[in-house]
Amino acid sequence: MILVTGAAGFIGSCLVGKLNNKGFKEIVIVDDFSRAEKINNYSHKVYLGKVERNDLFNWLPSHAKEIEFVFHIGARTDTSEFNTSIFDELNLSYSKKVWAFCSEHDIPLVYASSAATYGDGSLGYDDRHDLVSLLQPLNPYGVSKNEFDKWVLKQPSAPSAWFGLKFFNVYGPNEYHKGRMASVVFHAFNQIKANGKVKLFRSHRADYQDGKQLRDFIYVKDVVDVLFYLYEHRGNPGIYNLGTGQARTFLDLVSSVFHALDLEPAIEFIDTPADIRDKYQYFTEAKMGKLIQSGYSRPFRSLEDGITEYVQAYLQSTRYF
Repeated sequence: MILVTGAAGFIGSCLVGKLNNKGFKEIVIVDDFSRAEKINNYSHKVYLGKVERNDLFNWLPSHAKEIEFVFHIGARTDTSEFNTSIFDELNLSYSKKVWAFCSEHDIPLVYASSAATYGDGSLGYDDRHDLVSLLQPLNPYGVSKNEFDKWVLKQPSAPSAWFGLKFFNVYGPNEYHKGRMASVVFHAFNQIKANGKVKLFRSHRADYQDGKQLRDFIYVKDVVDVLFYLYEHRGNPGIYNLGTGQARTFLDLVSSVFHALDLEPAIEFIDTPADIRDKYQYFTEAKMGKLIQSGYSRPFRSLEDGITEYVQAYLQSTRYF
C-alpha cells in the first residue's frame, strides 16, 4: 500500500487523484478529517483506509510490512502563523517520527519541504545540500521546513530512497479550503467574480514596480506528476526544488486569469499587510537542473496554460480533481 499524509489537503488530495488515475487503489490516507470544508477533496477518491493524523503512530507499527511507499505531504503551511510551537509539533516532531519509521523499515519516502526555506533569496535558489544550513527563512513556517531539512541531512540512517521537495508557488484545484493561504490565482478569480477587478500588493521596494514582484508559479498537476515520477524511479536521494524554473510576475498571473475569463484586466494596488511586509519574498525561481539531471524530462505547463485549465475546468464550476 501507499501511505499519503495530508491527503485531505490541497496537494495531498491531488496526489491521491493522480494515483487513482494511474490505477492505484491500495492507498491509506492520513489527515485531520474534522474539517468539513475539506471533505470534497477526498470524498470521491478510492482508497483502502483512512487514519486520523493523531492516530498515525499508533497505527503504523502493525502495518509496516504492508507499506511500500510514504508520501508525507501533510504540514501546517500558514505563513502568517507565528506560534512556533504549532510548527514544532506538526512540521518538525511529526516529520521526524515519519522519517524514523521509514528509516527503520527502509520504506521509500517523499516529504514536502518548501521554497519558503530560501528566505529573501540572497543566497539564491539552488537545491545544493551544502547551502541548507546557511539559509535564513523569513517566517516560522519556513524555519520549520528548513530545520527539518537540516535535521534530515545529519541523520546517520535513512531510507534507501528518500526525497525532500521544495515546493514553490503551487496553484490549482482542491485549494478551496485554504482561505488566506490559497493561491493568488484562486483569490484573483473570486475577486473578479465579486467585484470585476483584482487587488494586488504594491511594491514596498524601489527596485520592483507594483505588480512586478516575481514568483515561480507551478500548477499542482505538474507537482503530482513529479511525485509520481519519484514513486516509479526512486533515483538519487536528496532535497530537490520543485518549481518550473521560470519566475513570472503577479501582473502576468492576474492578466492570465482575466484572459481565461475573456475579460480585460482591471487591477488595483494595495499596501502589503504590515504583519507580512518584512517577510515578503519579492523574487523566487527554482533552479531545476538537479531534478532534470536525475532523469525527469516532462515539460512543465506555462503559467497561461495552467491558469486557463484551472479557471475554465475547475474554478468556474467548483470542480475537484
